[in-house]
Amino acid sequence: MEIMKIMVVDDSAITVRKLSMMLESLGHRIIATAANGKEAIEAYRKYRPDVVTMDITMPEMDGIEATSAIIGEFPDAKIVMVTSHGQEKMVLDALKVGAKGYVIKPFQEIKVYEAIEKACKRVVIQEKLLAEIEQRKMLALQRDAAALAAQAVIDAEADERSAGQ
Repeated sequence: MEIMKIMVVDDSAITVRKLSMMLESLGHRIIATAANGKEAIEAYRKYRPDVVTMDITMPEMDGIEATSAIIGEFPDAKIVMVTSHGQEKMVLDALKVGAKGYVIKPFQEIKVYEAIEKACKRVVIQEKLLAEIEQRKMLALQRDAAALAAQAVIDAEADERSAGQ
C-alpha cells in the first residue's frame, strides 16, 4: 500500500481527529487540515496533497464551492466528499464539480479506504485490504502492550527507589 499525503477538511475538530487517526492507521500521512472551504483552498495550494477528504457543510465556504475552486485550479486534484445521510443531492452536486467519491458518516475504516483508493483509480482487493487492516491493528496492539510493559518496569523501579529511601 502506497503512503499518501492527505488533507482533512472539516469544521468539526472531533471529525478531523477521528478521520486523521483512521487514515494514519491505514498507513497514510496527514499533511494538513482545514476547518472551512477557504482554508482548504489555501492549504491545497500550499501542501498539494495526494488526496483531500472534504466535508460538505461548513461555515464561510462549503465543501462543494471549495471542491469546485480547487478542481478549477488543479484539475487533477483527488477530493473525496465527507457527508451525512440525507445529503445525497449535495453529494451529486460535488461529483458534478469534480469530486472523485464520497464517504458517509459514521466512518467505517474499509469504506474510507475504498473511497480513497477509488479516487486514485486503484483497484481494491477486499481480502488483501481486510488482512492489511487486521495486521495494522495487531501492530498497534503490540506497540501499546510494549509501552504498558515499559511503563510498568519504570513504575516498579521508582517504587523500589522510594521504598529504599
